[in-house]
Amino acid sequence: MNASSDLALDLAALTAKLGALSTAFDIRWVEECASTNSALLDAPLGNDGRSHVLVAAHQSAGRGRRGRQWLSWPGASLTFSVLWHFAPDAPAPAGLSLAVGLVLARALEKLGISAVRLKWPNDVLVHGRKLAGVLVEVLPERERAITVVIGIGLNLRLPADAMIPESDGVTDLFRELGEPPTRETLLAAILSELHPMLTTYASTGFGLLRNAWQQRNAFAGLPVRVSGEGLDVVGFCQGVDEEGVLLVRGDEGLCRVYAGDVSLRSMP
Repeated sequence: MNASSDLALDLAALTAKLGALSTAFDIRWVEECASTNSALLDAPLGNDGRSHVLVAAHQSAGRGRRGRQWLSWPGASLTFSVLWHFAPDAPAPAGLSLAVGLVLARALEKLGISAVRLKWPNDVLVHGRKLAGVLVEVLPERERAITVVIGIGLNLRLPADAMIPESDGVTDLFRELGEPPTRETLLAAILSELHPMLTTYASTGFGLLRNAWQQRNAFAGLPVRVSGEGLDVVGFCQGVDEEGVLLVRGDEGLCRVYAGDVSLRSMP
């Protein structure tokens, strides 16, 4: 068996693991692409009532927040994107990246990962190290309807010689579990959490999910610095409000941080 077939996603096994929920998704697998987010953004699919999912064994130019690249190696990561259509009267997707982080936390906890925490606005941490990231991008509105592409990257087993900036702050499932679940098991667990969350979000927005996110807030009550895009806020992290806005209490009172292009760092 060659390397590319070893990396192929078993769609039949994935469908079986999803069970009745499999009809809610149209799932495609590619061996390699520049970015699964870009692929769905550049050629958006019509609304046929299903969530369109694109999974890549390897992304050559995966994207992260603030123009950063999501680093991945063949077989070392689970990288995929989901296209979701919101109805015209649905809540704005301002807090959607937080909600997707919560989806990942719940799926990982069910697979046996403990100490899963969430870092505003889009990182999933385990024991303080980054395990997964989320990138939500919105397509231009058409007839007031909103279409989003949700990109997810999760480290499975990073190569020992991988050159990763701040590698001490990164982890993978092999390190946390000893042996990662199959990609089919992991993807089914995530999609099984994602679909009901998106359905809830489409009706109520982030509000009903806020308390669950707060319980996993990695910086709850800690001194933090929020910086970027000309912003520099120092204070204590108070979590998020019902729209997913970050709350930091500093010397001048409570500061609300709306911008997604910021960095959140703990203070010494």
